[in-house]
Amino acid sequence: MRNEDTTMHVRGTSQFVDDIPVSAGALHAVLFTSPVARGKIRSLDISKAAAAPGVAAVYTYRDVPGLNQVGHMMKDQPLLAVDSVEYIGQPIALVVAETQRAARRAMRLIEADIEKLEAVFDPREAAAKGMIHGKKRMLVSGDPDAAFARCAHVAQGRLASGPQEHFYFETQRALAVPGEHDTIKVHASAQSPGAFHHHLAEVLGIPMHKVELDIRRLGGGFGGKESTAVWIVAPAMAAFLLKRPVKLVLERNDDIATTGKRHAYEYDYKLGLDAEGNILAYEVTLFQHAGACADISPAVLGRSFLHASGSYRIPNIRVTAVSCRTNIPPNNAFRGFGVPQGTFAIEAALTRAAEVMGVEAEMVKRRNLLRDGDTLPYGVTLSEVNAARCWETLDKKTNLAARRAAVAAYNKAHTDTKKGLAVVPVCFGISFAQMALNQASSLVNIYVDGSVSVSTGAVEMGQGVNAKIRVIAARTLGINVDKVRVDTTNTSRIPNASPTSASTGADLNGMATKFACEKLYARLQEFAARHFKAAGPASVQIRDENIFIDGKAEALTWEKFVAAAQWARVDLSEHAFYATPNLHYDMETERGRPFAYYSYGASLTEVRLDCVRGTYKIEAIDIVQDAGESLSPAIDLGQIEGAVIQGMGWATMEQLRYGADGRVLTGVNAYKVPDIKFCPKRFDVTLLKDSSNPYAVCNSKAIGEPPFVHGLGAYLALCNALRSVRRDKDAPSLPVTPEKAFMYLHGPAQ
Repeated sequence: MRNEDTTMHVRGTSQFVDDIPVSAGALHAVLFTSPVARGKIRSLDISKAAAAPGVAAVYTYRDVPGLNQVGHMMKDQPLLAVDSVEYIGQPIALVVAETQRAARRAMRLIEADIEKLEAVFDPREAAAKGMIHGKKRMLVSGDPDAAFARCAHVAQGRLASGPQEHFYFETQRALAVPGEHDTIKVHASAQSPGAFHHHLAEVLGIPMHKVELDIRRLGGGFGGKESTAVWIVAPAMAAFLLKRPVKLVLERNDDIATTGKRHAYEYDYKLGLDAEGNILAYEVTLFQHAGACADISPAVLGRSFLHASGSYRIPNIRVTAVSCRTNIPPNNAFRGFGVPQGTFAIEAALTRAAEVMGVEAEMVKRRNLLRDGDTLPYGVTLSEVNAARCWETLDKKTNLAARRAAVAAYNKAHTDTKKGLAVVPVCFGISFAQMALNQASSLVNIYVDGSVSVSTGAVEMGQGVNAKIRVIAARTLGINVDKVRVDTTNTSRIPNASPTSASTGADLNGMATKFACEKLYARLQEFAARHFKAAGPASVQIRDENIFIDGKAEALTWEKFVAAAQWARVDLSEHAFYATPNLHYDMETERGRPFAYYSYGASLTEVRLDCVRGTYKIEAIDIVQDAGESLSPAIDLGQIEGAVIQGMGWATMEQLRYGADGRVLTGVNAYKVPDIKFCPKRFDVTLLKDSSNPYAVCNSKAIGEPPFVHGLGAYLALCNALRSVRRDKDAPSLPVTPEKAFMYLHGPAQ
């Protein structure tokens, strides 16, 4: 199957927001933002900026026609600050001018007198002061206290994982074009058509039917364009007030400095095992570094919370989770949506426990893998568990024991370099944690020439969701995939769409498309039965663009058949809706069934460490991933590789630095992301065979996010190599940059 988007990307013909032609009267917008992390606005003088050459307008909160609010989960984030600021980069005023350069020059003329107030940048400090978003959550299963008393081995300590910049190719941007009768059309780089549509209408003070949000594709999103609507609503407000098109495009350093990141976490853990290495009890506290506004942080924390047990059977567990309100830009969704952070703690704790026991971590992990009949901490009893199958397939492919022995032999023979190895299993629940979001609709139109268009709420951002939807439609209708086109994501065709995130894009929108195509197929069967005077609809089949009656092909092509159906007044358009069944969760009892199914995997990562310099090389990664019955193996393999590379980046080289005043110090020139040279020479991915999934479209399984967790193998393998040199200090925090590795090797003991 040819992926049209991929072909256009390679040729450079893909159209993004900034490529859309605009009229000569189009304006450009920039935001004037807070220079302090927390403060009270004493005065704001915009007069010089308003009088600057080329400036059309300068807006403050007083000019907002509707609700001055873009808070995603809570109404705690004003579009433009009113009388106080809570983080560096918080929007205060909007400057609109004939060119972006004129707008930026005028922005520098704004004078703000802000009284600095004490700010908090440490999540533990925020938690101690009661500065949290929502409520503290606690999940208890079994009796952890009693179980710890029976443990032969106990490992405990503190951990930390750092933030991560999304670094999508296309920065935050939108183009707003006003229409007649106070309507407006917005072209945006956004993952949440339904939510952003609602924000636009609220801020503009008009009904939603007067707002049209259109999304062709994103130049990457990774969750960073799911929840923060500022950069879409701001130009729309200016266009609505000025009655002229307005575009806002963030420059890369502005994007890095003012947008949310993957949440950094801090952890306190305690893990207990019996003499044979069976986990008896686990206790962990998650301190989430959320930022100044809730944004989507409570939902991200919820996923970390529900995945705290990782891929393991833990009979007695206590998980405490707090979303800490700090004075940095509000953090938001990122690929994995909190699962990597929740999984990191149990993986690191098990690795430390294996050290305490004097055994290899693989032994402890394999012994405690989930299996059919096990119950997760929130009450779900598992079936069709592929955790052990993935592990055994990986073992058969790589011979784990031999690889471990080879690493030990290498380390014994070498002083200046050491090798490390880690095995990481994955168990990733698939569904939105917020039940109401597990829904989608699809509009399928068959045209008189036999071509087909599909409209859904899914947003294409490089993950191949449009290609998969084309496959689903073509398979269901019995036609060639080239006959199907997926249209833009548009709120006038598909209202109230859920975000494209949580690895549910193909699951939800694909199932809705399948339902719509099945209705059309049944309608065409009925017409064919009448047209060919067949025994009934059941005797009609459409496959390979041919019509079969009782297995015999008729001399009528798909195109002519469709034209005949239209001439006979058969409806060739269908809308269908899908809501994931049997989902429920009670946050009071922390029990329920929050996920439709689970995606499993296992990986082996091997690294070589330079003990003199602290530099390292990822030498090999072997992965077995459960993708069910893949809709497109090529797309799924690409998604696995991309997710793992991004996960390795988070675990090793990607480091953001904040100043003592809360300012993001890392710019585009200093932020390192993995490139092709960082990837290992051996990068082997296997899709688990004979796996199906009745809970998703065409027996497939989500693939966008689960493989990210394999990136933790780079951290664990590096720690394995580092601790083969010295163990008189705790393992470094994530990410393990070369600088951290050097200081671990050559710095003082703790």
